[in-house]
Order: sequence, then C-alpha cells, then structure tokens
Amino acid sequence: MLCSGKRLFSALLHVQKRPCQPSRAMRLVQFQTPHLEEPHLGLESGIGGGVIDLNTFAPTLPKTMLQFLEQGETTLSVARRALATQLPVLPRSQVTFLAPVTRPDKVVCVGMNYADHCKEQNVRVPKEPIIFSKFSSSIVGPYDEIILPPESKEVDWEVELAVIIGKKGKHIKATDAMAHVAGFTVAHDVSARDWQMRRNGKQWLLGKTFDTFCPLGPALVTRDSITDPHNLKIFCRVNGEVVQSSSTNQMVFKTEELIAWVSQFVTLYPGDIILTGTPPGVGVFRKPPVFLKKGDEVQCEIEEIGVIVNKVV
Repeated sequence: MLCSGKRLFSALLHVQKRPCQPSRAMRLVQFQTPHLEEPHLGLESGIGGGVIDLNTFAPTLPKTMLQFLEQGETTLSVARRALATQLPVLPRSQVTFLAPVTRPDKVVCVGMNYADHCKEQNVRVPKEPIIFSKFSSSIVGPYDEIILPPESKEVDWEVELAVIIGKKGKHIKATDAMAHVAGFTVAHDVSARDWQMRRNGKQWLLGKTFDTFCPLGPALVTRDSITDPHNLKIFCRVNGEVVQSSSTNQMVFKTEELIAWVSQFVTLYPGDIILTGTPPGVGVFRKPPVFLKKGDEVQCEIEEIGVIVNKVV
C-alpha cells in the first residue's frame, strides 16, 4: 500500500517549493552550519525560508533554546527587534536544522486526545487526559533519520501538535495557561506498537521512547504567531501518500486544559514539551496493519507551523 520509491531529497524539494512566506511571525530555531563551532539560535524567515542568525545579531543571547526561554521577555524582546530589522538571511541549503528544543526537563504525551482517533479505535472519548511520557533522549531534528530498533517489528507513525512551555508553573489555572506557553511545533510521536500494546506490562513508555522516536521542528512558532492552535489542519504522509488528515479542532482536551491537568502533578518548566495527541490514520488500526520499514519517508505537517521530513533507516 505504501510505496517507498520517493527519497528524502524529493520530499525536501516538495517542502521548499512552497512559497517562502516572509512574514512577521516569530519562528525560533536552533541550527548549525559548517562554519559554526556550536549551534546557534535563529529566526526562520518563513515556512521553507532561510535563517536569520540571532547570536550574530545579539552576541550576548544564549545559544540554546532552553536558556533563551528561561530568560523570558528579556530575550524575546531581542528576537522581536531582530524580526523588525532587515538582516542577512542564511540560505536554507547552508543550514542544518536541529530540534527547536533539546534536552528539556520533560516530554509529556497525551493518549487518545482526538475524537476521530477514538472513533477509529471504537473506544469512548476519555473523561480525563491520558498522560504518558517520552525520555528527552528520543528527540531528534526535523530532518533527521528515524532508526528502526531491532527490538521492534511494529514501528508506527503519529503526527502531533507539540506545545512548548515558556514559563514555570504549578497548579496552573486553565484561564492562565496560555501565558505559560512559548509556542508550538510539529512532533512525530514514533511508536513501537508491540512494546506499547503487548510488552512491558502494556505500559506505554518503552514503546514510545526508543532513540530517534521524537522528531521535532522545524521551528518554535510563538503563540502570538498562530491564528488558532485548535483549528489547524494536520497531516501525515508516508512516501507521499496521505495517511493522516484531520484538524486540531478534533482535540478532546485543548492546550489550556492539558496544562491545567498536568501541572496538578508536576511543575512545568521552560522548554518542557507537551505532545497533544494524534488524529486517525495510524498504521496499527489499518486492515491489515501497516508499519514503517527501512527506506520509508514520513512527512508530518501542521498548518501555519511547517513540515518535518524523516527518513526511516
């Protein structure tokens, strides 16, 4: 069913053929070039566009997103000035994009949080959020490879909207929750279904947290740059074929409710990531089931945020 003929290069060309939308939306990235000794922070000039080097614009800025977010309005105001200034843009072809956040304190995930995904499983919509986690060591960049672990034969795809926390909080009220959000990015919650559903006492953690099982990116799009995070088209393609197509308006528990719920149990810190669930169309519920194999390419896309492209090896 899922032909593996297309290659990563052609998928990236597909992304880059989209109009580079020079905009005033703030799209924060972590990136590397051959000439830099260490990663830098930057601004993506638009979906599919080049990168403005924030650390060249303001050498006193931190060079990791975690430190940037921890400093709050101080660093954000510098990024806003850079966005309003005509600055040199590094061509996309010269830049290696890293995950917008690396080594967060926690990666929180939400299960069965799309009404249409519950319907495809023939299960009731949850009355409370179903929370699990990934280890931060599973995070890779938006164009990095997904490594099939020899321990699993049932690796599956899941496109997700990821929330990135910008302000520390505990027992956060839903009405205050958005003030704790730095922005949003695209996530791929790669899942080993055999380990998630049958092994490890049916605890989900091990099936979700193999190395490379959390591609993120390409940018952290700030919350004020998104029209409505709960009304965005969301897609996943495998080898160019659309396998998931929905809208974030299908989310059972919205961002505010999730932050309020999770912060009852744990303190949320700047850089923490919340994966908000996946729409229908995953491989395990197809008849017969379909799983990822070596050579496949997975594109996860969310309207206004961008596309991540990961080859399976």
